[in-house]
Amino acid sequence: MAAPTSVTERERKYEIVAGSGVPRLVGIGGVETQDDPVEHVLDASYYDTETFRLARSGITLRRRVGGPDAGWHLKLPVSADERQELQWPLGGDAHKVPGRLRRLVRAYTLGEKLVPIAHLRTDRFAHRLADAGGRTIAVLTDDHVTGEAGGETARLDEWRELELELDPSADPKLLPKFDRALTEAGASASPWPSKLRRLIGDRVPAPPRAAKKPSAGDVVLTALHEHYGRLRGADVGVRLDVDDSVHQMRVAIRKLRSTLRTFGSIVDKKETAPLLAELQWLGRQLSPARDTEVTEERLREQLDDVPSELVFGPLRQFLTRQFAREAEEGRTRVLATLTGKRYLELLRGLDTLLEDPPLTAQARKPAKAGLRKPLRKVARKLGRAEAASRGLAGDQLETALHGVRKKAKQARYAADTVKPVYGKKLRQWRENVKVVQETLGEHQDTVVGREVLRHLAIAGHGEGQNTFSFGLLYGRESARAGELRGRFRKEWGRLRKGGRPGFLG
Repeated sequence: MAAPTSVTERERKYEIVAGSGVPRLVGIGGVETQDDPVEHVLDASYYDTETFRLARSGITLRRRVGGPDAGWHLKLPVSADERQELQWPLGGDAHKVPGRLRRLVRAYTLGEKLVPIAHLRTDRFAHRLADAGGRTIAVLTDDHVTGEAGGETARLDEWRELELELDPSADPKLLPKFDRALTEAGASASPWPSKLRRLIGDRVPAPPRAAKKPSAGDVVLTALHEHYGRLRGADVGVRLDVDDSVHQMRVAIRKLRSTLRTFGSIVDKKETAPLLAELQWLGRQLSPARDTEVTEERLREQLDDVPSELVFGPLRQFLTRQFAREAEEGRTRVLATLTGKRYLELLRGLDTLLEDPPLTAQARKPAKAGLRKPLRKVARKLGRAEAASRGLAGDQLETALHGVRKKAKQARYAADTVKPVYGKKLRQWRENVKVVQETLGEHQDTVVGREVLRHLAIAGHGEGQNTFSFGLLYGRESARAGELRGRFRKEWGRLRKGGRPGFLG
């Protein structure tokens, strides 16, 4: 199956009174011409699991015939008005979802079979909206829809709606302007995000409403839902080989682990211990791929700062060979992990955790009262880690500072989790923790960088390379590490003194 075409879709849908005309939008948002309608007949079959796992996550998967973009379409939510649409050409069995598409949404289906859930036929009348130079700004469509949904009881429905979709090159700020004009012309915003949801809306379980006075458990579960959503979104990016997607997946894993560890008195830590272990395993599987990305980028930037007269031989070509091999090995390992049964079972475990969370008695407390103790505990662990680093030197100090960095990251994630509860009270402390974490992150980069440079020098020497430049960079990394340790001590002083809420102790 060919690589997909990716399109950013920004649109809004509107209800329109039967028999009314299509509004004129000339003069709105730079529109100078509104073309006469072009008719397209669109015939689409929609696929999901029997439990609507895709729809519950705001995802649409369809096979559409007719119109200029006929093919398989996968729509992924970005925001209320924006979705990423991946398009593949038609081909293969018309009644079966292609294997690559099934694998692409595996983190959402959890291995459940994709089946036809609905069929929509749309008689579309599209009006192109263009500026004075003839450039398309948006397309206003008048859609006459007939829908049929299967299930235990069949459902038929007919309706008419307007859809305003911005051209991908248009300014997103134009959307509210068109919205006001359409509303003033008598259209009303549709309560449905898509035609499919209008047809099957009451069959899709509604997400729980946020409590007016959340409990400690509510706050923690909200954070876990967010991190799990980011993990699954990054999963799609990794499978598509999107830049930075491995990094985003690792961040989501770290936040899930950190939240479960920090708030183990809220979501029972004994029950979640197996999931924590599996999340740690998943992070290790992704580490080589991400570490290679970071190390290569950082090393090339450093090499660019070395005067040309101190760079001997084809070092950049040597680096390309070295890192290309490692990158390929890392990606192969990542994809093998994501297609394996162990990863699928981890996702199922996370899904079960969120559907039926093992909450403790502490979770029922009001958020402000129930979250203080875990937050105070993580702050104290950070303080103890810093204290343990004093008086050390060499490798022992570097290891200890790496531990401080990890505790700082956990404290920062904890502050982010409880932000809706404590707000401004934690802002300064959280920022000070972030500064410390980032400095120690740079320090750890120098530790890893020196080890990589040592290995490159050995490998380069074996190939007859002049590795003088690697030695030069090694010396610079050592000097930089010393500077960062000095900066950390100053930043730690500010963290201890400034903006620390009294309840942290």
